[in-house]
Amino acid sequence: MRDRFTLVGRATGCHLFEGDGTRPVDEKNVRIKYTPRRVQFPEEIAGWRRSIEVEEERKEAAGLPHRWNNARFAVERVVVTRTHLAEEPVVSLTLRDADYFDFLTTSLNLDRRQKNGRTLRKEYLEGRDPADAPSWMNCSFGINVALETGKDGKMLFSRRSAQVAGPNNARWNSSANEGMAQQHDLPRDGRPVSLHAVARRALFEELAVYDGDRTKVELLGFGLDLVNHQWAAFFRAVVPELDEPTLRLRWTRGVTDKWEHDRFEFVDADPESVLGFIADEPEERWTPCAPTLFYLALVRGAVERAGGDPAGRITVEKAEQKVMSDRGL
Repeated sequence: MRDRFTLVGRATGCHLFEGDGTRPVDEKNVRIKYTPRRVQFPEEIAGWRRSIEVEEERKEAAGLPHRWNNARFAVERVVVTRTHLAEEPVVSLTLRDADYFDFLTTSLNLDRRQKNGRTLRKEYLEGRDPADAPSWMNCSFGINVALETGKDGKMLFSRRSAQVAGPNNARWNSSANEGMAQQHDLPRDGRPVSLHAVARRALFEELAVYDGDRTKVELLGFGLDLVNHQWAAFFRAVVPELDEPTLRLRWTRGVTDKWEHDRFEFVDADPESVLGFIADEPEERWTPCAPTLFYLALVRGAVERAGGDPAGRITVEKAEQKVMSDRGL
């Protein structure tokens, strides 16, 4: 079993696999290996996938709302090591081919009983280490970004729209969230997949934040959503010249994926304000990994303000204690 990240007295559905917020994972230390070989389902599970495909094709032919399939990545393994001298984190990520219907096959059926009487959750997640689940159980890798506006010092929270498919709709989530897709994120010139590039794409498509905004993007860690069984990368992004009014004005003029969110909240980016917002919103209104992301972003900001001293993390811990005390938690 993997432990669950806890914040403001709440045990979330997220396991923090790597990272504590005190230092980022350097882009050069993220090593991604991609093998163009599809995941293979056991026979019974493959039948579940065929049913999904037939149903979505039927809806499309009838002119009804339907899910469209697209090529994605399945996670074969995630390995964390350290460099020899500086002991900097090194993450090796092995990917292979999957698609959106592959993802739906397991994500929608984690608690469906197989012919052997066991659910996927019981057999592959709770019955063993979920980080070692077979690749066909890992057909999603999400990039989660916490955005801070440098001009007015705000942290942005986004609420997923009810129109978005999946278990996390109508919940507070990261500022921007993007699932890795081969069409957008697999370079055609042979270069390796870049998680940092996906994070920048998420900021552009969901928040209209451009590279020209001089955005600072840092990878802070990796997590595993234990409720929905999805891998996640956690990023902090700081836009030094933007503020809330500028971003809200941009959104009125169009955003590529505007439909993915139905509400935004800008909160002062200090630890007490951010943790207070998390504590004041009911637990069930949060996606499993969002509190983990914002905690890491707060720690990173505190360490920066402390001149790089990792002890800056204590500032966040003290703010959490005050938030809990003030609310009787």
